[in-house]
Amino acid sequence: MTPTAPRERTVGRALSVVLALLTVFGPISMDLYLPVLPALTRELHASTSAAQLTVTACLLGLAFGQVIAGPLSDRFGRRRPLLAGAVAYIVTSVLCALSPNVESLVAARFVQGLAGAVGIVIAQAAGRDLYSGGKLVRYYGRLTVIGGLAAIVGPVMGGQLAAFTDWRGIFAFLALLGAVILVACLTVFRETLPPQERSGGGLAQSGRDFGRLLGDRVFLGAVLITGFVNAALFAYLSGATYVLQGIYGLSPQGYSFAFGLNSLGFMVFGFVAGRLSERWSEKGTLVVGLVMTLLGAAVLLATAVLHLPLAAMVLSLLAMVSGVAATTPPSTSLALAHYPEIAGTASSLLGMARFAFGGIAAPLVGLGGAGTAVPLGLVTVASAALAVIVYAMAIRPHTRTSELAVASSAPVERVAVNS
Repeated sequence: MTPTAPRERTVGRALSVVLALLTVFGPISMDLYLPVLPALTRELHASTSAAQLTVTACLLGLAFGQVIAGPLSDRFGRRRPLLAGAVAYIVTSVLCALSPNVESLVAARFVQGLAGAVGIVIAQAAGRDLYSGGKLVRYYGRLTVIGGLAAIVGPVMGGQLAAFTDWRGIFAFLALLGAVILVACLTVFRETLPPQERSGGGLAQSGRDFGRLLGDRVFLGAVLITGFVNAALFAYLSGATYVLQGIYGLSPQGYSFAFGLNSLGFMVFGFVAGRLSERWSEKGTLVVGLVMTLLGAAVLLATAVLHLPLAAMVLSLLAMVSGVAATTPPSTSLALAHYPEIAGTASSLLGMARFAFGGIAAPLVGLGGAGTAVPLGLVTVASAALAVIVYAMAIRPHTRTSELAVASSAPVERVAVNS
């Protein structure tokens, strides 16, 4: 099927808000209950590693759920899978709250991740249904900002809720949040993918769509870049608390301030990258983000090896996290801009890369024990360097000429150009 020319549709403010809210499924599901994880471990008489599996299970669910939800949304439209996912999220959140042991909680968390993945992938795909060109990149910038805000609010909200309820109450709150989003979707979200633009053919067609996407060098490069920079981000999320509190002696309040500073950087640079990609170029903005990520990771590794002061560690983390945010809008747009007819399938591969690569990287930072930041530095440098290598091999010599296609309203095709 030949992609059609980019199209624009009227988007009301209420729908824009609902689409943005769908992106909180991932970070809120991950972050909200972290402050009560030790209490959960004690109450369920579980080992620390078993309790941490509840985090890993949710990550895996968020990764693989998108691969399922994306093709389904291309075939049946965005609204029906979204509503089914929201209902499943509510039910599984309740099951998490009622779990009698850690084994059942791990299973429920995996299914909760599967359900939450639906909202994430549809937020991206519906954006592609509604926007094109610079507005599309700006939209992905807004999603990045919302994700960063949720990452800040999640642990803080979880800590406040812990003063009034236990870990079961936290999951009950997630069920309530899912119900609010379900009501918002029922009342505001209207189908963004018309029947005549949906894909058909069932599993066989989904397989062909995946093959078509993975055979596209630029798309595959954007997916791998997304995966590698998010591996650095998840390594930070997994290891920063041990580094900043255990090695540098920050109090929980001090750590919260450093975490908030990095999250603020993530939000600001995600927003700026969306605007910059629109007014300058996607490829140029992506280069800036990759350079920031690699530079921040390199200084982080040097800080760990040379035992440099706290300021060097905080600034290197800020540069790296902000760089990851700057890569997100242009890499997402590069991957999705010219696949309107299979935007859900394309979004699912991007989402899987984010969470799967992150899930692999997160445990690696603890291999050297809690007394050193060198593993964190090595993982982030390796991840950022691999992202730069992928850019040099896949994106730089084979970029799209999307601006020309939009200007001429011609069908979008891949064009290899010399940089």
